[in-house]
Amino acid sequence: MTVSIRKIQPTDNVLLAKIIRNAFDEFGAPKTGTVYSDPTTDQLFELFGASPKSACFVAEENSTVLGCCGIYPTEGLDQGYAELVKFYLAKEARGKGIGKALFEQSIKESKKLGYTHLYIESQPSFDKAVRLYERYGFNYLKQPLGNSGHDNCDIWMVKKL
Repeated sequence: MTVSIRKIQPTDNVLLAKIIRNAFDEFGAPKTGTVYSDPTTDQLFELFGASPKSACFVAEENSTVLGCCGIYPTEGLDQGYAELVKFYLAKEARGKGIGKALFEQSIKESKKLGYTHLYIESQPSFDKAVRLYERYGFNYLKQPLGNSGHDNCDIWMVKKL
């Protein structure tokens, strides 16, 4: 059984929204002011399809969607910056290198699209993901960049590509 990584499809919307919200429930992360309550979470295919400088990758095994990770030119970011967004895995997909593969694909795509920096917003509840960002050379910021609308995120990081 092999995990494949592909671009998002319209049929992924409901499954990915469920995976994202389940992660918030599982880790006790805040639901307001985060992607949990963001209306675009239910329409990820449309969100990423609306911008040619964005991409969302989906991990799948035996036609089962396991998670996603994307890049997006969030409003208000400096020229050359993209935000790494919607990086969530189903519980059964964690600890198998699937998240790392999605993450690396998103970084590769960021470079391909001409971005010079990658920005991330997160929560202390997602400490394992934050440690991954640290290992990949993301540095902490004192304040958020851009206008994601996720005012309940209090970890901000950036990496020069």
